[in-house]
Amino acid sequence: MTGPLLGEARVAGWLEAVARGERAPASPPPRWAPVHVVYGGAHLFSRDVVAKMSRLALAALDAHAPTPSALASAMGMPLDSALAVHARVRDKLARAPVEDLRVDFEDGFGPRPDDEEDDHARRAGAELRAALEAGLAPRRFGVRPKALSTATGARALRTLELFFAAIGGVPEGIIVTLPKITRPEIVATAADMLDALERALHAPRGAARLELMIEAPESLIDEDGRVTLPGLVRAGRGRVSGVHLGAYDLTASAGVAASAQRLGHPLCAAARALMQLSLAGTGVEIADGATTSMPIGPHRGALDDAQAAENDAVVRGAWRAAYANVRRALDEGIYQGWDLHPAQLPARYAATYAFFREGLDDARARLRASREVAARATRVGAQFDDAATVRGLLAFFARGRASGALDEAELEPA
Repeated sequence: MTGPLLGEARVAGWLEAVARGERAPASPPPRWAPVHVVYGGAHLFSRDVVAKMSRLALAALDAHAPTPSALASAMGMPLDSALAVHARVRDKLARAPVEDLRVDFEDGFGPRPDDEEDDHARRAGAELRAALEAGLAPRRFGVRPKALSTATGARALRTLELFFAAIGGVPEGIIVTLPKITRPEIVATAADMLDALERALHAPRGAARLELMIEAPESLIDEDGRVTLPGLVRAGRGRVSGVHLGAYDLTASAGVAASAQRLGHPLCAAARALMQLSLAGTGVEIADGATTSMPIGPHRGALDDAQAAENDAVVRGAWRAAYANVRRALDEGIYQGWDLHPAQLPARYAATYAFFREGLDDARARLRASREVAARATRVGAQFDDAATVRGLLAFFARGRASGALDEAELEPA
């Protein structure tokens, strides 16, 4: 292959050195991936939590967006999009509203006496076991303990021990979400803990996964200006499956005033970009943070017209904020985010489904054109160099199908 000026042995050595630094090619989009993760306090968790969330989410949709035109008005979305997704959203809320769930012993649970947290850890583990046995658990699930820090590390480890002991094992694929990750040692400790739990409960090694909460500047960049995320992931010894943005802790840590903290803040955008760029091709999933505006009206019971209107305005305002955040994340290439209340789920699915439905015709036309151009280029021996565009289009179809926004029959170009 090489001429006398370079020499085959020299070229072979150069190529070997190049190969040592190569990152694995980007992973193909998964056949299925959750579009959200719902965090709920451990004290509220029960085996029928998904059914309860379904009822609450449907009640919110039926009260504030019972028709496609009402959905368009509530979310601030085009009427054509609402016509295309309203029935699909309602079916999703009735059938399987929660795709990923965390039993939360951190912010959603708060500091409590040790005896009380012990009781809730045992009860939540037993309830999860019952949900699994009855087929009531969501497709993906996990637990978030308190931080593995000097102040709360012992408490976090005890909670996890009691929780898994009450389950009676380590369910395959269960996720332990680690908050406030700042150093590789924290992740390595969590991996050691899961090794020990799996041995003690006779589970296969690697049954449990880890997720890392990115909530501080040092979770992203160290004191020498180096990006730290790849090292944090490596410290998990193959267990880290995702990283989640803790937007409000991150912006607070950087000195942003509470009134200015939001998912769209430039610091959150920078964090998401660092997460995507540093973990591209690793298979580690990235999730955006939560919209904190809750679609919960202030009035309960029998309402007069003014109270009903005020409730409607509050819910619609929160939905519009959530809808905008989900659409912005999808535009950035982030396909999962946090939900904190079942009434947020209509906005989550409306935004996700509309994103893919609105882009379907254009994506199909572009993919068809790309294939025609590639075929002509092949016939004349020309180089077809738009492979990146084709990969992006194929990923759009795969992600749309995985989310439930697109049907199998719509995956091929017309």
